Amino acid sequence: MGRRKETITYSPSTFSTSVRPGSASAGLEFATPGDGVVEHYRPRVSYYMREQAGNFHYGKLHPMKPHRLTLTNHLVLNYGLHKYMDVFEPRRATEEEIRQFHAEDYIDFLKRVTPDTQGQFQECFAQFNIGDDCPIFDGMWDFCRIYSGASIEAARKLISGSCDIAVNWMGGLHHAKKYEPSGFCYVNDIVLAILQLLRYYPRVLYVDIDIHHGDGVQEAFYTTDRVMTVSFHKYNGDFFPGTGAIDEMGSGLGKFYAVNVPLQDGIDDRSYTQLFKTVMTSVMETFKPGAVVLQCGADSLGLDRLGVFNLSIAAHGECVRFMRRFGVPMMVIGGGGYTIRNVARCWTNETGIVCGVELPSELPNNVYHEFFAPDYSLHPQLSGRVINHNSRAYLNALTARILEQLRYLKGAPSVQMQEAPPDIQGFLEDQEKHQKEVDADRLGDIKDDRSGRREHVAELYEGDEDQDQDAS
Repeated sequence: MGRRKETITYSPSTFSTSVRPGSASAGLEFATPGDGVVEHYRPRVSYYMREQAGNFHYGKLHPMKPHRLTLTNHLVLNYGLHKYMDVFEPRRATEEEIRQFHAEDYIDFLKRVTPDTQGQFQECFAQFNIGDDCPIFDGMWDFCRIYSGASIEAARKLISGSCDIAVNWMGGLHHAKKYEPSGFCYVNDIVLAILQLLRYYPRVLYVDIDIHHGDGVQEAFYTTDRVMTVSFHKYNGDFFPGTGAIDEMGSGLGKFYAVNVPLQDGIDDRSYTQLFKTVMTSVMETFKPGAVVLQCGADSLGLDRLGVFNLSIAAHGECVRFMRRFGVPMMVIGGGGYTIRNVARCWTNETGIVCGVELPSELPNNVYHEFFAPDYSLHPQLSGRVINHNSRAYLNALTARILEQLRYLKGAPSVQMQEAPPDIQGFLEDQEKHQKEVDADRLGDIKDDRSGRREHVAELYEGDEDQDQDAS
């Protein structure tokens, strides 16, 4: 996989699934989920990483730094978490797969434009929202294919039943629209992954704890009742992207299936986690999703370069822990986060959470150790910079209105049984067929019968092909 070889400094016995005295989580009285929650869930976890993803560069002054992915992967590996997961280097998404959501002329633009050729496309910049937030950079199209391919593969892995939780920190770019990029996001890997999941699951739940509203995903599924979108975010009408008011509820069949939780500056750990658990318990009981996609944007942490919340890494991770306990197939993906040393800490901690282990607070040695100075801790002090403007009265009224919205649903929508649609991700059929044949030949589990149909060696017959007949 091309990963850097480093010494793993922690043995499996270092980890514990309980909260230890003095740990970052010990001071928070996190409530346990209600009925229907699997308390001793031991999921199979798939983890997607690609070394090249951290090498892309939006620009010297741009807040989006893909290098955060490199920091995260080094911490994950040096904590030894790869021992608890299946680690994959995913393939790139194909153009046909990306076309399942994005417009053809927009994809053609992304493929062709580069820093060297952008002069030829100046007239398209306004059309495709190219500017300071969404610049043209080297390898942009390849970057899109890498993170989108990982989310598509993660969805396929969940559908196949070969994992229970799939983690892709490269993904989570929730602002991208069908016809244009937005908010540092060019291809909406989340929408592409949910389209995959809808091939198998009647209902898919999308949950977003990024500080910015998940507008691109909400817009894509605003008129369907098969996807519920729930976004916890700062909202005052001006904060990017300017959407996410509580009265944005969906339309048509999707009426009431868009749930928005608009928050004010400075929300703290206790207020956020209590609100999250109350809302999500009601959502899970009402919507009854077959799969969950959890976007874990880390810009909702305190001290983020673009954020204005006061969340600790422990509280952010508690949202992941809470959703994990429901035991529903889940995809965990990245998103925003612009103080990259804290992004890496956050996503490493949450990788441990989905694996069911608690990580020691002291960071393991790795080649990027000095990025985490001076404390070298998984749980630095992040709260207190911003005054909390979320009064108890405001949060109570917000909760009451959201629960009232959910009551309008009157239970989970049903989906008529029908033939599964064609493979919407456009996976190369010849490649898939060839791989199946290679695997079959290698394992020796199949043979050709006289008709040329490929069959298992244990196939039962009546007649001349009966394997139970005497050899004589």
